[in-house]
Amino acid sequence: VQLQASGGGLVQPGGSLRLSCVTSRNMFSINTMYWYRQAPGKQREWVASINSGGSTNYGSSVKGRFTISRDNAENSIDLQMNSLKPEDTAIYYCNYIRGGSSYWGQGTLVTVSS
Repeated sequence: VQLQASGGGLVQPGGSLRLSCVTSRNMFSINTMYWYRQAPGKQREWVASINSGGSTNYGSSVKGRFTISRDNAENSIDLQMNSLKPEDTAIYYCNYIRGGSSYWGQGTLVTVSS
């Protein structure tokens, strides 16, 4: 089972990026999908989640700026990131848990800098 994240890059403060994550597994069999991030020298941090019914939750540091969405037909989730700040700089990972196992993508680097 593979997770492929993409869409990272360099953006100026206040800018936007859209991350995508595609899974080789049929997403109709996955309940909740997650985005995490890990900044240099810091622990991995939960960013956002979306369940099979479309309900979303966000970390306090990104709420109101980031939007997670899900497309079961395309086996993908997106993360729309607006009003980016330097402290959003991190490697972003998608994740899901199924059958007691946790599956991670390889991550995509987001750098927010002028």
